[in-house]
Amino acid sequence: MKKFDIIGMEAHGHDQREKNVFHKSRGFKMRVIHLAPGESIPECRMATHVVLVCMEGDAEVGAGDERITLSRGQGLVTEPTVMTMKSETGARLLGIQIAEGAGV
Repeated sequence: MKKFDIIGMEAHGHDQREKNVFHKSRGFKMRVIHLAPGESIPECRMATHVVLVCMEGDAEVGAGDERITLSRGQGLVTEPTVMTMKSETGARLLGIQIAEGAGV
């Protein structure tokens, strides 16, 4: 068992997003996502299922043609898709990518 301080964790910009991965195991990986006020993340093709949980702030998440605004304490699950993300106020999210066949 490992404990993580997701709120206090350092987060790098989208261009260094691999540094934001804080746990990687067979079948899934976890990362912290930080969006400064007015910041957005360009289209990203996700080959796996994704779970996002908003820890602070608000973020608009696009998955395919759908758009959802997540606020603190809210989350979503997507199938493999093309995703975008932006925040007018700033946000910190937990992102979990789950590989196909990871099992239950």
